[in-house]
Amino acid sequence: MPRGRSESSEHAELAARIARATGASRVELGERVQELWSGYGEIRRATLVGSNTTPVIVKWVVPPHATTHDAAEARSHRRKLRSYEVERAFYRNYAERCGPLARVAAALNGERTLLVLEDLDAAGFGLRRSRVSEGELTACLRWLAHFHAGFLGARAESLWKVGTYWHLATRPDELAALRDPAVRRAAPLLDERLNRARFRTLVHGDAKLQNFCFADTGSAVAAVDFQYVGGGVGVKDVAYCLTSCLPPRELERDAPRHLSSYFRELRSALAARPTDQAQEVRQDAVDVDALEAEWRELYPLACADFYRFLLGWAGGSESRDAYLEGVTKRVLAGISL
Repeated sequence: MPRGRSESSEHAELAARIARATGASRVELGERVQELWSGYGEIRRATLVGSNTTPVIVKWVVPPHATTHDAAEARSHRRKLRSYEVERAFYRNYAERCGPLARVAAALNGERTLLVLEDLDAAGFGLRRSRVSEGELTACLRWLAHFHAGFLGARAESLWKVGTYWHLATRPDELAALRDPAVRRAAPLLDERLNRARFRTLVHGDAKLQNFCFADTGSAVAAVDFQYVGGGVGVKDVAYCLTSCLPPRELERDAPRHLSSYFRELRSALAARPTDQAQEVRQDAVDVDALEAEWRELYPLACADFYRFLLGWAGGSESRDAYLEGVTKRVLAGISL
């Protein structure tokens, strides 16, 4: 919330802005769901009152004034501002292309610092999980598979050219803080190999468990938070999703099985794509066997790329992960530095 103004006046102004953006005759502000990362605004429930009463979620971006002379903080500030622009572009230009098995919130309207979205809780996706069952993890992987299949070959226009919040080009400070010299030397090689893949799609970019909303049955999910959506290979999302859902010991044992589950869903999603879907790569031109072979080969590199970020983030404190560390060691042993 902007400083120096009363909460009531700010809320009155916010309600008026929402009404103008959506055409509602009146807006009732509800509970604050959460503060945006680093105090850049808030997410709040609201109700649009008009010909119909509609529950919505409002993402209100109120960035602090960038007065710092610290280069790292300035880069972080620009990255965050860009992420909100990307999210608005996704909902404006791409969200309608997501099918029912890659469910996202409908965007009612928005403006530069305000995004008004369908309330997924009211739409039947009201459950959040800190741990997942086998079926719930399969539902997350199914969502990712249908999202990736739906955007296979799509150009990331107005999005991040390379998706994921840990993309190397946007994280020079974390790379500089990385204490492992072998991982530091490998970082540009991993990045280059992932980015020159033959088969590319859009990746969610922050596909952690906390960004999935579960239906009551647990068999269906919707996803939120598209600030880091952009171009890439689907296994970058899969690697991050698995590490957010399962502890390292379970991942070491079960990651191959879950990866196979993802590829079964991806094949099914690709087979179900409409033949006239407006994509840059036609369904009948996709060599699914070649796609799976390439992305399976890139999965450990995606894990190592994410671990590179973790080791540099906050100086690497509390960032050790036994599964990712083991995968990264095997990757480094197989590349020339």
